[in-house]
Amino acid sequence: MNIIFRKITNANLAAVCALEVFEHQKSFVAPNVLSLAEAFASRNENIFAMPFGVYDEDTLIGFIMFGYDTLDEPNEPEIAKGNYLIWRLMIDKKFQGKGYAEPKLKKAKEYIETFPAGRADYIWLSYEKENARAREVYSEFGFTENGETCGDEIVSIYRLK
Repeated sequence: MNIIFRKITNANLAAVCALEVFEHQKSFVAPNVLSLAEAFASRNENIFAMPFGVYDEDTLIGFIMFGYDTLDEPNEPEIAKGNYLIWRLMIDKKFQGKGYAEPKLKKAKEYIETFPAGRADYIWLSYEKENARAREVYSEFGFTENGETCGDEIVSIYRLK
């Protein structure tokens, strides 16, 4: 496995938007087209939003989007201030269960550790209470729930070294 993050361009836009999760997962993650629209709108408000197609070599397998610092949303957790957010993370249904979660999170950590928007102590993310698989994957990687919520979602954090 060789996980690569590639910027969204006109060349891969349609393919990224066509990625899907299983029907029972659709309430857990926004469609990629909505995430891309949020990234565009956020950048227009000078909010750091960095979306990428996730590839295994040349095969598109998923999508990831990062944020940094506060997004100025009312239900945002305290941990958001001055830290990185894995805002969206999905693996297409055709590639789930093939061992991509850990390498994808490792690559995300490596990207964040370049501090593309500024220094930080933590990476944070959130997930639905019902998403037991997300909780398991993030916990195994080293994320810990910090007691905060983001709307109705559980917040989990990873301390950067």
